[in-house]
Amino acid sequence: MSRLRPIDAERRRESGVGPDFSEALARGLQIIGAFDEAHRQMSLSDVARAVDLPRATARRALHTLAHLGYVESDGRLFRLTPKILRLAGAYLTTNPISMILQGVCDRITRATGEPCSAAVLQADEVVMIARAVPAQVLPVGAGIGFRLPAYCSALGRVLLAAGSDEAVHGYLDRVELARFTPRTVTDPALLARAIAVAREDGYAFVDQEVEHGFRSIAVPLHRFDGAAIGALNIGAHAERAGEAAMLEEYLPLLRREAAELRHQLV
Repeated sequence: MSRLRPIDAERRRESGVGPDFSEALARGLQIIGAFDEAHRQMSLSDVARAVDLPRATARRALHTLAHLGYVESDGRLFRLTPKILRLAGAYLTTNPISMILQGVCDRITRATGEPCSAAVLQADEVVMIARAVPAQVLPVGAGIGFRLPAYCSALGRVLLAAGSDEAVHGYLDRVELARFTPRTVTDPALLARAIAVAREDGYAFVDQEVEHGFRSIAVPLHRFDGAAIGALNIGAHAERAGEAAMLEEYLPLLRREAAELRHQLV
């Protein structure tokens, strides 16, 4: 068994994970998570830098992942294989909420002709767990498992609104508030207010803050006991749907679907 670096040993002590925590497993999952749209394939050195590990440690983890079939290499660059989808598939097939929400997203998309997503808050990001797009739209990019910044997305703001003011301020203090478009709000005070308004109104409307030319409206999903466990949204290109249409047509639809879901979500 490889010994922990002093910095890793200190992090373990500070985290309080205990002696049963598997560093090797954590490193493997960390490496899997380092691959994304901007890093579709990486060299050994790239991987080591991305996860802040020694090259020898990263090499052992990559060799193990390759042996298990989750990673492949051409001798220099590493990339994930389709087998990695088994990990996501395990979640989707064992989580009845995802299956319920997929049907709702499909129904909303058929009714509106616009993309519909359901998401949860995971760490500091929004993760889509169900997604439907119109038949004429090629489903590239944003799909199940896609992540969005919470502070500038409608899904994220209603999910953040479910927490306390202290939790919201803590989130805004620790995340990098990057600007994705000229409309992206990055002022912490303005964001705190927008999240508070979403809490008061029971929905969030975001106009071209994540992607230029794309608007989104979202409502929280509450389970039977009132706890917010997710969010449901409709997105639309700006030229297809104005703010008034989204508030007058799409918001009531989202609210009806969310109300009907309440007793199905446990």
